[in-house]
Amino acid sequence: MAKYYVESGSLRLIVDAADARRAALWAVHRALEHILPNEEEELDVDNLPEVEPVGTMVLGDAIRLSERGFENFDVIQFETLEIVSEWSQLMLALSNMESELKAA
Repeated sequence: MAKYYVESGSLRLIVDAADARRAALWAVHRALEHILPNEEEELDVDNLPEVEPVGTMVLGDAIRLSERGFENFDVIQFETLEIVSEWSQLMLALSNMESELKAA
């Protein structure tokens, strides 16, 4: 596993991952897990706090990763929306698998 220095918006995180894309997915997961409700919490859509859209609270337009350190010019870059979309699909797949296991 490689060590990646991940930066996006106000997010700065060091991640060990097999590749840069997986590091970006984990960084998105870490950023969004603090914003979205967990399994025990129910989302009350009628009483949501007034905040900016989820993706702009912490993350910028791009996720930059380097194996050399923060603020480095030698980076791999992904569009945040692309990674958040992939993360969302993974979370949906996991949720569906969990529901199927509970039903069995």
